[in-house]
Amino acid sequence: MITQKEYRNTYDEEDAVGWLEIDKVVDKIYGTQKPRHYTPPLHYMVGGNDPLDGVSIYDSDKGEFHRHLVSYGMSELYYNEEAAGGEFSKWGFEFTFRLKPFVEDGEDPTWVVNLMNNLARYVIKSGKWFEENHVIPANGPIRLNSDIDIVGVAFTLDPELGKIQTPHGEVAFLQMVGLTSNEMDRIKASKSAYDEVVKILEEIRTVNPFLITDLTRR
Repeated sequence: MITQKEYRNTYDEEDAVGWLEIDKVVDKIYGTQKPRHYTPPLHYMVGGNDPLDGVSIYDSDKGEFHRHLVSYGMSELYYNEEAAGGEFSKWGFEFTFRLKPFVEDGEDPTWVVNLMNNLARYVIKSGKWFEENHVIPANGPIRLNSDIDIVGVAFTLDPELGKIQTPHGEVAFLQMVGLTSNEMDRIKASKSAYDEVVKILEEIRTVNPFLITDLTRR
């Protein structure tokens, strides 16, 4: 654990300390691949609507070809002496999402960027954060105006990114996994939603180890 003195001696106020820590772990997987990076038109701190500072989209061939999205903004991204040596970096996680290409998306699934920002707004306004095996009903298709049966998301540790320790504390990369209406009904009907989510994710993992969301799955 880094002390504030060590932090001051190692970094300066221009350093995006936490952002660079995310880049380090992602670069180990994607090397020189340049992501498509989506940023809000106006930063949240100066009145913008989107809390995330950005979302990067990579092309992955793990399991099967898919888009791998990684958020920046739920953890402490920039120089902050007060955050040095904390147990968790800000909210303690970043969102990830793995999506099989969907014909209606075109080049990139920018709707996932919007979904991540909606969940980020929920965290900030409610003060409630997400952890592994939490589940969120979407009250309809997770991709709006689409004839799909993916109507909820569960959270699990990203199978490649996992958790990292940063100068600001721990960051877990929480992957959002799309669930069908049948799976959501199972969770609602179960005595323990947590245990049922674990069971469902294990079932998906047996045939889909990277938990890639396929919007055509029914």
